[in-house]
Amino acid sequence: MKYLYYPGCSLEGTAREYDISTREFMKAMGAELIDIEDWTCCGASAAEATSYYLSLALPARNMALAEQMNGVNEILVPCSACYLNLKIVEEKIKKDPDLYADINAILREDDLRLMGRMRVRHLLDVVTRDVGPEGIRSKLTDPLIGLSIAPYYGCQCLRPYTVFDDPEMPRSMEPVIEAAGATVHRWDMGGKCCGASHMNTKPEVGMELVRAILEQARGADAIATVCPMCQMNLEAYQRKISRLYNEDLSISVLYLPQLLGLAIGLSERQLRLDLNLAITAGFRKKLQRTESAAA
Repeated sequence: MKYLYYPGCSLEGTAREYDISTREFMKAMGAELIDIEDWTCCGASAAEATSYYLSLALPARNMALAEQMNGVNEILVPCSACYLNLKIVEEKIKKDPDLYADINAILREDDLRLMGRMRVRHLLDVVTRDVGPEGIRSKLTDPLIGLSIAPYYGCQCLRPYTVFDDPEMPRSMEPVIEAAGATVHRWDMGGKCCGASHMNTKPEVGMELVRAILEQARGADAIATVCPMCQMNLEAYQRKISRLYNEDLSISVLYLPQLLGLAIGLSERQLRLDLNLAITAGFRKKLQRTESAAA
């Protein structure tokens, strides 16, 4: 397994643990990640408000750079917002030759040309389909027996392109969670919106959406996520929401490669659990019990 790797800006800042754990987990699974040289911001959510063409040219530039490297034609993207921005370009240039020409006219200023050879893939797609449950079982050393995990997908890895899962009833995380020895917390919030940037612009909306997710996660030991924005909203605002609604909604929130990494014997230090904002004492106790049982 070999992929070009686009970390995006969040994974070099607030979501460093996602980047580090992704690299460590994929390396342990025998995959090679090759960083796209001279990659830049994909535009995140701000570019389109400034310029439609800017919102396409920024991800297109990264894809054009990727096409120049090593003959690998798949880009692995952990961040859901980055994935969606790159995926939009991949899909639009297939259907709109005029737009394709316009994008290349912009890229020409940087001596680049987008050929349309790249396949953009979310980390979740790669983990669930290329690594798969059998890949997890083949490396399993510390099964997460006794842990109940709520899989949370968010919006942008599922919508609007239904590449690898059903956006209304996502299930792709479940087989790999079970392969890691954990049980899946049954709920219907996996594909619901966390509020995204509304947590800053309309906090009353964002907090209500997060509260609904945290409430349905009750009974689980942790939530597994695959999106830096979702991770931030679910973990950083637990205390504030708990105080606001006068209920304890605390729960551990881990990135999926952190969770699976624990099951295949990677250390908390390798996976940088110290950077997570929401790891409960109860989760740590259960985790220590599973490690003791495995030993």
